[in-house]
Amino acid sequence: MTTEHQVRTADFGMVGLGVMGRNLALNVEEHGFSVAVWNLESDWTDRFLAENSGKQLIGTKSLAELVESLAKPRKIMLMVTAGAAVDSVIDQLEGLLEPGDAIIDGGNTWFEDTRRREQRLRERGIRVFGVGVSGGEEGARHGPSLMPGGDAETWEAIRPIFEAIAAKTESGPCVTHVGSDGAGHFVKMVHNGIEYADMQLIAETYDVLRRGFGMTNDELADTFAAWNRGELESFLVEITATIFEHVDPETQRHTVDLVLDKAGQKGTGRWTCQSALALGVPVPSIQAALDARGLSALKDERVAASSKLHGPEASAPTDRHTAVSTLHDALWTAKVCAYAQGLTLISSAAREYGWEIDLAEIARIWKGGCIIRAKLLDEIMQAWSGDPKPANLLVATGFPAQLERRVTGLRQCVGWAAHAGVPAPAMSASLAYFDAYRTATLPQNLTQAQRDAFGAHTFVRSDRPDAGPQHVDWL
Repeated sequence: MTTEHQVRTADFGMVGLGVMGRNLALNVEEHGFSVAVWNLESDWTDRFLAENSGKQLIGTKSLAELVESLAKPRKIMLMVTAGAAVDSVIDQLEGLLEPGDAIIDGGNTWFEDTRRREQRLRERGIRVFGVGVSGGEEGARHGPSLMPGGDAETWEAIRPIFEAIAAKTESGPCVTHVGSDGAGHFVKMVHNGIEYADMQLIAETYDVLRRGFGMTNDELADTFAAWNRGELESFLVEITATIFEHVDPETQRHTVDLVLDKAGQKGTGRWTCQSALALGVPVPSIQAALDARGLSALKDERVAASSKLHGPEASAPTDRHTAVSTLHDALWTAKVCAYAQGLTLISSAAREYGWEIDLAEIARIWKGGCIIRAKLLDEIMQAWSGDPKPANLLVATGFPAQLERRVTGLRQCVGWAAHAGVPAPAMSASLAYFDAYRTATLPQNLTQAQRDAFGAHTFVRSDRPDAGPQHVDWL
């Protein structure tokens, strides 16, 4: 079942020919590597080959045939639905593969599942790689950001293919060996958590400009396009400007106004918050973005409540020119806080699971191909390139001075939103994170005293921290 361009053995295997799988397979083939493909529905395979005749592709009717068609050590990428489907394919492949062969899971898989699978197959010498793939279908076809986690030795066998197909920037291909076992999927999960926050922060900025200052979609398009030519340059800001320009051909209205305000989610944002909670890492901006999507799903309840619960009339407390400049600084500051939370979570996980993750490299591979690619990542990459490494992005070289100058914009934005009754949960959470992190003395001394008073949970004396746990009969 080979194409007319006969290939005896293939360099790479692809299981799953959905949009991402087929595009990645074509990307690999386009860069000079032959690809064997298999899909559960064989007619998908037939159609894929028919649409791409003349290419270095081998179609196979079974996983056994796929394995047989690959050069050793075999490299097989799975682009199937995360969860039970991945386990099913791995179970079938396990008996067909040999020591040194690699299974590469490119889906949005829960990192603990990857760790479990890697540990189990390691005993047989079969390598499991968990690879975060970002960039959507366009990235998969023409250059994604790739976050592979797995065995370092096996990485060298996979590396030429991944470096060839990854997005390229002036800093190199957007792929690096993230770390062992589940590190790749963990980093991709956090990438998506930051993406949640970034999208929510942009949405809140839009809402303040629209409802607080009455900006039209055309004015919003011009504003975001201008921002994208400066320090806020990013893929998400770029597409936001384009979205405001789009007109529905049927109604001649701006299409964005016809989109129902209920945001979906696939689980990676929730996983990010769950992991942060387990590791004791605060990620309030990401959590606020997750909660905002949850509240958006309550459309019918919100419509009913809007007739019973009334807020202030949205009004502009300043002129538009000042507002645009202020909100620019607010968005930049809040974005930095979201990145700070995500990077701190990655660092904490690396310590917990024994992963050697280079955050400068993570910032570098996020510069191209992925959804959160942004100019800001150049500064983040530089922040972790030297020694000592910063404890938090907020205190990294160059950031304190910028934050000092711009945080006033975030304070004003949150104040305007509250004054106008416009919800800005991620903006507010980012400001609270910044203020809490910069505060030497927080009110949790009272919290700890309360815990000791009602539950004898003890406390540490600030004047004698080495004296050990203390208890007082407060009542």
